[in-house]
This record gives sequence, structure tokens and C-alpha cells, in this order.
Amino acid sequence: MLDAVLAGLEWATQFSDPLAWLTLAAFLVTAVLDWQGEREYARSVGVAGWALFGVFWFSLLYHFAFVQKSVIEGVGALVAVPAAFYVGYLLWQGRDSLFVLSRAVVVMGAIFFPFETIPVLRQFLVEAVAAQTDLLISLVGSNPELVRGHETVVGGERVVVYDNYIIGEKEHLYENTFAFTTDGHTIFYSIIIACTGIGSMAIFGGLIAAVEAPLRRKLRALAVSIPVIYGLNLGRNVMIAVGFGEQRFDVFPDLVMSIFSLEDPYMVSYIVVDRIIAQGLSVVALVGITYLVVRELPEVMGIIEDLLFVVTGSEYDLRAALDVQPVAADGGDGDGARSDD
Repeated sequence: MLDAVLAGLEWATQFSDPLAWLTLAAFLVTAVLDWQGEREYARSVGVAGWALFGVFWFSLLYHFAFVQKSVIEGVGALVAVPAAFYVGYLLWQGRDSLFVLSRAVVVMGAIFFPFETIPVLRQFLVEAVAAQTDLLISLVGSNPELVRGHETVVGGERVVVYDNYIIGEKEHLYENTFAFTTDGHTIFYSIIIACTGIGSMAIFGGLIAAVEAPLRRKLRALAVSIPVIYGLNLGRNVMIAVGFGEQRFDVFPDLVMSIFSLEDPYMVSYIVVDRIIAQGLSVVALVGITYLVVRELPEVMGIIEDLLFVVTGSEYDLRAALDVQPVAADGGDGDGARSDD
């Protein structure tokens, strides 16, 4: 029974990209209809968009949980499935503030998917981040080789090799792979699109763009989020590359191999430094960046309050909890708020 379920989840992954584009198209139509004052038509299309969004996250369950072996991303996708359907239900029931969240998803997709789906943009971003990561790695005293590799066929399958070693799961011939030699064993760590921080930057870009606020404050919110995300992501890449490549996190190997169904003992360091430490720190960092953003752009708290309501079923007043003063509709300050200048 379990094998059949896993096979079904794996089969569903092939539909993730089409579902993503359909979802974005539905949300784009929703935003246009809402902007034109056709709110009831917008509501119907928006509900369909959130239903598609739930199916989209369902199609990614296998990838996050069993391919990436990511606890945080796997649990996140699992929670996102019912949450998306619930958002659609709340929108249908008249919670119109969720139109802002729908707009945010459109912008997020517009930022992320060109880099995910257009080869020249993806290669530019991946190789730029890899080169910058390489520079930072050299500054901490490690000296792996940044390599491209070349394609060949082994056992009837296309693989990428370097120095007679197969570079596991390398999809594109980018100069994005670090080759470490540890105790005579070569370890490869490749920068992929998920390692560039574009996903997190798209999330904050979408949230900031979706709310109604003066451009000046939106630009300030971008300034305290995007560069910070980019810089922290480079640090994350360095930590994972050196920690994995030099096997610095080979802790509780038997337990980690058992929990994550590993066959290669060299992967223990990778699981610990990436899937446990780095992803845990990423959650903390995103919470901190969110706080910085809402200090500059309190309007974003409306979206966060909606998300908290979806998760908990309770209403929250984050402005009072975080002691953030209201901002006047004309872009000036409310009583007691600091100046925009």
C-alpha cells in the first residue's frame, strides 16, 4: 500500500510546472478583475487559483520529502496543501483581504519562474552565485576546485563526470560544482537554483509589491530584505560547501543514515549541515527579515495576519504586538510614527 502511495506521489511531480503556470495565470486574472472592479468574478477565479495552488503543492510532496530529504520543506508542502484550499474557502466566504495575498503570489511567480524556466537566466544566476561562493570559500581558508564537468553515457544513462568521477544529480553543464578531496575521496557540492536565494527574494518581493503603500517605503522595505537575503544565502552556501566537502559535520552517523535512509556515509555531513542546521537557521533569518520589513512597511502585516488566521483560526493584531504605529493613507506618519525621510 505504501509503495503505491509513494509511486502516485512520484507520478504527480511531473505536473508541478504546468500547475504552477496555471496557478499564476488564475491569480493574474484575479488581480486584473479585482482592479477593474469586478470583484465577484475575481472571487470565483481566485478560488479556482487557490485550489490549483493546493494541487501544485501536493505535486511537490514527493520531491521535497523523498528526493530532497528535507524535513522543513516536506512538512511545509504538506501543510500548504490544505492551507491553500482553506484560503480559497475563506475567499469564497468573503474574506476580501485575501485578494492582496493572491496578488502577492502573482508577483512571487513573476520573479521566480523566469529564473527557474529560462535557461540563460538560470545559468547566469547559478554561475554568478557559484563564483561569489567560491571567492568567499577561499577567504575562509578552503580551496576546492570550481568545475563544470562534461557529459557522457554510463550504463545507458546520461551523466556528468569530472576526473572520472560521476557528479551526482548534476542536471546542467554549468560551472557551479565544487570538488573537494578529503582523505583521497572526492566530494562534489553543486550550486543549483534553490541555492541562489531567489525563492526567498521572490517571497518578499511579492509581499512588498502586493500591498498599497508609497513607493519610497516599498523601496526601503526591499533595501532591508533583498540584499540581506542575498548575503545570508552566500554565507549559507559557504557553510554547506565547507561543512560537507571537508566532512566537518559527521555526527551521529548511524542515526542520521537510518533516519534519512542514506547509503553513503559521506552524505551524513551534508544532511546535518544543510537539511538540519542551515534550513533551521534559514527559518530564524526569515522571521528576523520579516520583522525588519514590517518596521518599514507595516501594510505587510495585513498579509501576515491573514496567514496566521489560516493556520490558527484566530485573529491577530500584529501592529499592537510589535508596537508598530499606523501609517497615514497619504504615506505620511500616523500619531507617534517616525518620519519617512
